[in-house]
Amino acid sequence: MTIQNLLVELFVEELPPKALKKLGESFAATLVEQLRAQGLAAADSQVTAFASPRRLAAHVTAVSAQAANKAVQQKLMPVAVGLDASGNASPALLKKLQALGADVTDPVAAVAALKRAPDGKGEALFYDSVVTGSTLVVGLQKALEEALAKLPIPKVMQYQLETDCELPGWSSVNFVRPAHSLIALHGAAVVPVKALGLTAGNSTQGHRFEAKVSPLVLAHADQYAEVLQKDGAVIASFVERRADIVRQLQAAAAQVGGGVRPIEDDALLDEVTALVERPNVLTCQFETEFLDVPQECLILTMKANQKYFPLLDAAGKLTHQFLVVSNITPDDASSVIGGNERVVRPRLADAKFFFDQDRKKTLESRVEGLSKVVYHNKLGTQGERMARVCAIAKAIGQQLGGDALAQQAELAARLAKTDLLTDMVGEFPELQGIMGTYYAKNDGLSDAVANAIGDHYRPRFAGDELPSNDIGVVVALADKLETLVGMFGIGNVPTGDKDPFALRRHALGVIRMLIEKDMALGLPELLALAAPVFGNKITDPSVLLIDFIYDRLSGSLREQAYSPQEVDAVMALRPARLGQVGEFLSAVRAFAALPESPALAAANKRIGNILKKAGEVDAHVNVALLQEDAEKSLHAMMQRLLPESEAQFKAGDYTASLQTLAALRGPVDAFFDDVMVNAEAMDLRLNRQGLLKSLHVAMNRVADLSRLAA
Repeated sequence: MTIQNLLVELFVEELPPKALKKLGESFAATLVEQLRAQGLAAADSQVTAFASPRRLAAHVTAVSAQAANKAVQQKLMPVAVGLDASGNASPALLKKLQALGADVTDPVAAVAALKRAPDGKGEALFYDSVVTGSTLVVGLQKALEEALAKLPIPKVMQYQLETDCELPGWSSVNFVRPAHSLIALHGAAVVPVKALGLTAGNSTQGHRFEAKVSPLVLAHADQYAEVLQKDGAVIASFVERRADIVRQLQAAAAQVGGGVRPIEDDALLDEVTALVERPNVLTCQFETEFLDVPQECLILTMKANQKYFPLLDAAGKLTHQFLVVSNITPDDASSVIGGNERVVRPRLADAKFFFDQDRKKTLESRVEGLSKVVYHNKLGTQGERMARVCAIAKAIGQQLGGDALAQQAELAARLAKTDLLTDMVGEFPELQGIMGTYYAKNDGLSDAVANAIGDHYRPRFAGDELPSNDIGVVVALADKLETLVGMFGIGNVPTGDKDPFALRRHALGVIRMLIEKDMALGLPELLALAAPVFGNKITDPSVLLIDFIYDRLSGSLREQAYSPQEVDAVMALRPARLGQVGEFLSAVRAFAALPESPALAAANKRIGNILKKAGEVDAHVNVALLQEDAEKSLHAMMQRLLPESEAQFKAGDYTASLQTLAALRGPVDAFFDDVMVNAEAMDLRLNRQGLLKSLHVAMNRVADLSRLAA
């Protein structure tokens, strides 16, 4: 059996750059997965993915020319169906064997070759056969078709191929881009597979302008990357090409000097890697007068429109120089540099023009314009939304900081969305909030209010910074609560993986602010402030929304270092102040580590079940009705420990509060060993239930400890 390395390459027109990395990874992964499934590639076969602007390829080690034969046992039918009373084959059995290719000329011998084995309630007949291993031609054809079918193509295009037959005509092909050639090499041998109207060969194309040879002919599968780089001027590996760009960017920045560094942006780096076949980094510059424009505007236009890498100084401030990743390497790069500088200048001029024009109008003068912008057909305009956010922000600010904070938060909320009406944000929506901060400062507003305008979108994503001041926190909370309450109130609830209004992200933002800022506001209290501002536009969604937010919090905590049991124990009580959740979890973890914990958790679960069956129980104990020594001992210990535990709880020492209760293990165990809770005498039963109710309340202030029981 011949074992060689395999190379498959599909050469196409320029692929969509933002999708190239995933396309390359998917193509290689599916190809090797299918080859392994057919026994053509070993479990330890290594696959190397290649992806450049005009090619997808994969190199797989240790691929067989033919898979090994495989023994297969197939269930035929129950014995009662396949054999008659004399043990002879039934017509149904003979027909089944014939369909499988078995020799049935001698029915007795055919039956003798079968195996009988228990199958459920009875016996069944099984047929053993050997399946011939797939050849590489057949197996690779299947693997290639599967790899192409599973490509995460963002948008399919249709193109025509001239038919290869006597009658002239055209056939349609659906693929991400028109394909021009296909390589399939098993060692030095061509594997004659077909795809997209192409038949595999051993030749491809190199760089459009700088290849030394055209076409490039490969003598062996292992020569692919070397031949492409040496003769084709192409770095075929996406990973290697990306690393080369990073190295060149850093070298170019070092040559500029002054401690400058290229901006860090993985998405931009991936996109540029997908645009070039052999990168060449060049240093360019623009006029320093453009630096008067906020650097976020200049950086965005250079990255988004031109795919340039701006250079920042040691303090993170934009310089007038930038780096270009060119796809050609001329002897004299001055024309390439000059061309890029000419191209970027109008873009920066547009940004400067927008900035200058926007500053001619105050943000306050734009407030009225929000009433002309539709927010949602059921929730009104942006003006109506702004009024709701203002009302919520004022109410939250009043609760947290009195009149001063309420007034500042209301002002910031009133102006927070006005930059949506500016030319700059109209051109670059990503700058909303950021431009509002600049324009607010230009209007003479305080830094605190101006920064709150920009911060009210935070946190924008997982790990993003929270608003920098109290005003920003209040407005950000109000903005996210308005979105959540409004959308839930009209029935726009996330389902499955669909969340068009990013409500999960908004919920996590609310959670992070309440926890990390340790805000003295409970979640139900916040929703009670937000829901009334909608009037009759919505149905109050508080119950559903609270469940949604607690679910998001539980999921977030499970992704951290906490066990599911710890999270369930704390979240079962739905703590109103989310800022206490971390301390509750720490206390539960410390309690769970105590030797008394398992027994007390189990007892707590038992107590909960007893009280649940009992219905409404008053947490009151009549000492005169305590008869058994075990219940007297438990009551006495509770009288000593519960006040201490409660005082520790009120002081915020939740760990000590739970650990104090750990001393109850012995009395609790003795109580359940010696005392009949549901005594026949009603007064004794109610008194003992009252004793357990008092204990249950004390034990479950921090968390539902029964969730820790195995």
